[in-house]
Amino acid sequence: MADSGLHTAAPLLGADDPAVFTVHNPLGSSPFVLLADHAGQRVPSALRDLGLPQHELDRHIGWDVGIAGTTRALAERLDAWAIEQTYSRLLIDCNRPLVSPTLIPETSDGTSIPGNIGLTEAQRTQRIAAIHAPYHAHINAELDRRRDANLPTLLVMMHSFTPAMNGFQRPWHAGVLYHQDTRFAHALLQALREEGDLVVGDNEPYSVSSSSDYAVPMHGEARGLVHVELEIRQDLIADVAGQQAWAARLERILRALQNELLAL
Repeated sequence: MADSGLHTAAPLLGADDPAVFTVHNPLGSSPFVLLADHAGQRVPSALRDLGLPQHELDRHIGWDVGIAGTTRALAERLDAWAIEQTYSRLLIDCNRPLVSPTLIPETSDGTSIPGNIGLTEAQRTQRIAAIHAPYHAHINAELDRRRDANLPTLLVMMHSFTPAMNGFQRPWHAGVLYHQDTRFAHALLQALREEGDLVVGDNEPYSVSSSSDYAVPMHGEARGLVHVELEIRQDLIADVAGQQAWAARLERILRALQNELLAL
């Protein structure tokens, strides 16, 4: 196909593009490790916002609204190692296996993504090599470092979800997600429900599988780490006050669960 200007054969990331990820508390003392695969919404300058107006990138299709600030605040409170992925999930979804049809979506929640239509295999490979691979390589390096140093690791994948989808109003304030290993998930689900003011989904509004998710199968299950995926409803963490409130709540809950989880 002719080059539309939204694809590129040149290096994907230019000198003015930000780093693929940001690490907080690189030597944090906490056993908790926080991953935010959908924290950012950036697109490399060469791809001109994938042909989308900014308001589309600001939607949930472009990133997990509010999760970056929530993850940073929680990492600070716990003194936990945390990583934020910088680029939009529309560029490449870092919580998808490489064979997933939604790794680089051509449409998302009714919106066509011009910069993703008609990609060559070389262009797909370029995005994997520039974004997906280095992000997960850094996570793997940190998990290896902790293993080799005999440091305990309790892995939390941080995500957010929309209050409504396909005309359905989602009743949950948060969701606890898991696949085969329920150790962390069941403990966190009970603790959140015991708060008394929350409706908490059990593998809702999503469930995890090895075909639809990357972090849980690869970083959690494959390593045998105690892990959980946490979803928070986006309207609850859309501003700093909500992010700080949820970080405070999660700090209290996770600290209370820490010894129980470390004994698993």
